[in-house]
Amino acid sequence: MNPAGSDRREFLAAGSSAALAASAPAAERPAVNNPRATSGDLAVEPDWAERLTMDVGVAKGAIVGTDDKAIQAAVDYVARLGGGTVRLSPGTWRLRNSIFLASGVRLAGSGPETILAKEAMAKARLVADSDWFDQEITLAEASAFRVGDGVCLRCRNPHNGSPTVIKRTLVARDGNRFKLDKPLRENLWQMSEATAATLFPLITAEFAHGMVVENLTLDGNRANNENLDGNYSGCVFIQDCRDVAFRKVIARDNNGDGISWQVCHDVSVTGCQSTGNAGLGLHPGSGSQRPVIRDNRLARNDIGLFFCWGVRHGLAEGNSIEDNRVGVSIGHRDTDNLVVGNTIRRSGKNGVLFRAERGKAFAGHRNELRANTIIDTGGDGAAAVEVEGQTGDLTFESNILRETRAPSSRVGFRFAPGTGKMTMKDNVVSGFAKEIDDQRTR
Repeated sequence: MNPAGSDRREFLAAGSSAALAASAPAAERPAVNNPRATSGDLAVEPDWAERLTMDVGVAKGAIVGTDDKAIQAAVDYVARLGGGTVRLSPGTWRLRNSIFLASGVRLAGSGPETILAKEAMAKARLVADSDWFDQEITLAEASAFRVGDGVCLRCRNPHNGSPTVIKRTLVARDGNRFKLDKPLRENLWQMSEATAATLFPLITAEFAHGMVVENLTLDGNRANNENLDGNYSGCVFIQDCRDVAFRKVIARDNNGDGISWQVCHDVSVTGCQSTGNAGLGLHPGSGSQRPVIRDNRLARNDIGLFFCWGVRHGLAEGNSIEDNRVGVSIGHRDTDNLVVGNTIRRSGKNGVLFRAERGKAFAGHRNELRANTIIDTGGDGAAAVEVEGQTGDLTFESNILRETRAPSSRVGFRFAPGTGKMTMKDNVVSGFAKEIDDQRTR
């Protein structure tokens, strides 16, 4: 038997060792200095010097064609080999369906003269009821539709009256009956005024990562297509993607959004133009984390830059935002974003709008506006920066708000009743009837 003193010494020694271990810094894993391609390892990949490049042209290339099928064939081939580049020559491609991107694919044009243009819309009503488990539709007039077309199926939900919107591709036909690429999973009934129309985003992707789109023009043919909002479409529409870059893309003249991304993380949009779109120029959509929006031109859209729901830790820097109804809109749980060094001119309503939401818990708190220039905003009574609802903890620093027209009753900053703390520092406000309309104290 050990003496009692021995047990005590062992206990104290063990306690001392545990204390030292607890105070020691946590160990780090060894760095990966020589990565290898390993089955299933998506986190670490060697930086390969060369990947597959497929040239697509309207007159010459590995694939020759002038429609979506030629581009899609190249995208699918490159994706099957693990990624690479689809390189488009100068020319115009007429699209009857989206270009569906895939992980690891870079779609690169040759500049503004590489044009992907949407064909004019065809539309018809459904003349047979289709249930949620069906995978076909029957159209009243089918002569303008083709196998391979992208379609948007819409109706009033027969159970609650809300809109139903379904995007599919026509994959087979027999007269005016068409098979779809996927089941409906919604009821499309004649009593709900169900229709089919060839509406689709020009470029799209779902559940993909590591994509690049650059150096090309997307033309939405606004005059010949009905509106489809940015929750479903745009010149670009991607959903549930990550690590995506758009560089030097022109998204123009769409009856909807320019570039829309929904629940997508670490998306960067740099050096792009989004102009003349009926909806939103750039639409970082619901739940999208850490977007970087830099050095773009956003002009003549309804809203230039629209932070949707729950967009956080984003950066909007150095953008030119002109002649939109609203320049920048921030709202539902859009928190901890930085808007810096942008020039916002001639907005029809507000230069920057913090939207009224459902209450304090839903507002866009802890956002910062720094070193922006906002010029000539709205009509009589407009505010260059409008903060609504119960939004608070905002920082406005070193911004220039200038009105070069007659002051009228315009104001620089307006804080609605119920808004919270505002940090104001070194802002310059000139030419307005009132620099700050602070309604919190009324």
